[in-house]
Amino acid sequence: MGDDEKIKREALAPREYGESLELGIEFTTTEEIEVPEKLIDQVIGQEHAVEVIKTAANQKRHVLLIGEPGTGKSMLGQAMAELLPTETLEDILVFPNPEDENMPRIKTVPACQGRRIVEKYREKAKSQESVKSYILLFVMFTVMLALFIEFSATTLLMGLFVVILTIMALSNMRLKSTVLVPKLLVDNCGRTKAPFIDATGAHAGALLGDVRHDPFQSGGLGTPAHERVEPGMIHRAHKGVLFIDEIATLSLKMQQSLLTAMQEKKFPITGQSEMSSGAMVRTEPVPCDFVLVAAGNLDTVDKMHPALRSRIRGYGYEVYMRTTMPDTIENRRKLVQFVAQEVKRDGKIPHFTKEAVEEIVREAQKRAGRKGHLTLRLRDLGGIVRAAGDIAVKKGKKYVEREDVIEAVKMAKPLEKQLADWYIERKKEYQVIKTEGSEIGRVNGLAVIGEQSGIVLPIEAVVAPAASKEEGKIIVTGKLGEIAKEAVQNVSAIIKRYKGEDISRYDIHVQFLQTYEGVEGDSASISVATAVISALEEIPIRQDVAMTGSLSVRGEVLPIGGATPKIEAAIEAGIKTVIIPKSNEKDVFLSKDKAEKIQIFPVETIDEVLEIALEESEKKRELLRRIRETLPLSL
Repeated sequence: MGDDEKIKREALAPREYGESLELGIEFTTTEEIEVPEKLIDQVIGQEHAVEVIKTAANQKRHVLLIGEPGTGKSMLGQAMAELLPTETLEDILVFPNPEDENMPRIKTVPACQGRRIVEKYREKAKSQESVKSYILLFVMFTVMLALFIEFSATTLLMGLFVVILTIMALSNMRLKSTVLVPKLLVDNCGRTKAPFIDATGAHAGALLGDVRHDPFQSGGLGTPAHERVEPGMIHRAHKGVLFIDEIATLSLKMQQSLLTAMQEKKFPITGQSEMSSGAMVRTEPVPCDFVLVAAGNLDTVDKMHPALRSRIRGYGYEVYMRTTMPDTIENRRKLVQFVAQEVKRDGKIPHFTKEAVEEIVREAQKRAGRKGHLTLRLRDLGGIVRAAGDIAVKKGKKYVEREDVIEAVKMAKPLEKQLADWYIERKKEYQVIKTEGSEIGRVNGLAVIGEQSGIVLPIEAVVAPAASKEEGKIIVTGKLGEIAKEAVQNVSAIIKRYKGEDISRYDIHVQFLQTYEGVEGDSASISVATAVISALEEIPIRQDVAMTGSLSVRGEVLPIGGATPKIEAAIEAGIKTVIIPKSNEKDVFLSKDKAEKIQIFPVETIDEVLEIALEESEKKRELLRRIRETLPLSL
């Protein structure tokens, strides 16, 4: 009993967020917060990436941004476009080639001159069209004069024949001025900053340029080749920034073409479809001197064309985007600026009170998942800002208040959280999740769906005589990933060590109940170990206890991710006690009402887990004595 009292005294008091926060700036509402004009100054928490972008813009270097969605990659690309010089912008025109109509000529001129050149040629074309009109009017006047002098059927028929012949001749005439009217491919007139082109998900024609199909290719009805040329995004990004998110989704052929364009700084336009008449047309090389800002996650690095990545690395920079920043007064001040920016950018929601901003900062602390940090997944945080603003508008409020933010967090739950709530409700209804009494070999584990949604994961273990005379096996059922399977194997090392006898005579069956969604990671290790030890020793496990933690082969409880959402899932399921790794104790961040519903015990070793989870008995005390004697638990 003395041991249990000791454990209760060590129960964790989780960080609550009901009290006031120091934001490092005095204000009443975000109306008073000044929002920087330049995009680069609006980037929050990515100081290293900002410095790289400034250097890259100054030297015109390519950049590869690797990180999770919503951390500011596209915003950095747009900010880079602001930093590039605009005085060198050019217009690109395509002219017909009298020597080879299937190879139109390309010409670049300073910005705004392209329009004047096209207009000049159009005026010439109009003057030639007027000549046609004069000729037709003259012929018609001559015919009418002839009919006036001598009206007869023969004269009328001859006159009609001459008029029709003249119209046909004029329609088939190819006057030089008509053919020579150029097409303005890229028009940068009026731009105050370098172009920023988002080519995410673009197909080959949109990215590299294309030549439209001409259904009328003969009889004077065809469209000249140069008029069918369409610029690609690489050409429209000339002297600017080409941004491609998830660059690895481009085919290797497109990545190779992109590499060629980066190396040569020009790329010819041709028809992308072999079935189109445009495939016969290939222009002279079109300028495409752009700065590439490519983005993606860690998988992108493996799937990128090696030569393309080498080009970026050799002639630019690679940057990993941070997902959290230290929870300092300075960084809290930046989050205040972030809220003001989101309100201004949205334009449809009211400003936030100081208390509402404090609630946003608390949510940033919670979503960071790390002690002393704030999340930098600002797109998700911006979603809460907008949802809170919508709620305030619906209520007819002048400003967004704290309760609106709290309501927004509940209302704007991600899909994974909604699924987790449904999962817990359904499993409790059918008694798959038990929160009362005690059972042998059954434990409530904890897992996460997505990033911020926890679920209770019931696990059962049964020990049976080995089916094989040669060895016993650990048989695991449930949709487990590779890491989860390996974690279960690690548990067997601890069991063999403390048991002190040959367990090859047993088959140990472990079942993850109704895990149709799949299980990955090793955070269920202590749950599996507890269930198996309970089954071997026939000691019941308290069903009002849930647990999460990785386990080493030495019996040490190692840190896991998603501590807070896992504990929240346990609270929603009606569980009273949660066991977590000692390393994660400062990662727990609960609201005051939730903190009052749960006891949290941080542990360092497997014997501490068993001491809390197993029902009190003589068997339990003997088991703990053996484990402490045999396992190297000198922590």
